[in-house]
Amino acid sequence: MRTPLPACALACSVFALAGVGAPAARAQSLEVMGYAGALGEWEVTATITARSSWWWTEFTGPLTMRHVGLCSQSGPEEKTGEVRLQLSAARLDGTLAVAGDACTFSAHLSDAYKGVLRCAGGRSTPLTLWLKDLPNDSKAARSPG
Repeated sequence: MRTPLPACALACSVFALAGVGAPAARAQSLEVMGYAGALGEWEVTATITARSSWWWTEFTGPLTMRHVGLCSQSGPEEKTGEVRLQLSAARLDGTLAVAGDACTFSAHLSDAYKGVLRCAGGRSTPLTLWLKDLPNDSKAARSPG
């Protein structure tokens, strides 16, 4: 004779399988614009796409940093890499990886997401970012204007 599953085990099984047949969420893309450095000498741009799970949404994508300071003698220096962001209501956390160096940051929203980029060897650099929904998304922009 078969014994019935305890109610807790049945509920857990249903919860675990609930996402199996669910349609994938539409990917949301954001444009990242900003600057890094004490004088804002690095322009930061990226296009990132959301990856969601049950517990968080992470945005990832390619990143370009262009040196726009006056010290550029042979044209602006440009570096490429990848950015990973985790976004909540008024906080942005992430990793910026460029030229083999992965830096972390945490920023708070005021007129922009403002924080500090912390890299290997204790280096820290001010970072300011704006996020804007791309035109094919229906949500309003996250940038101040």
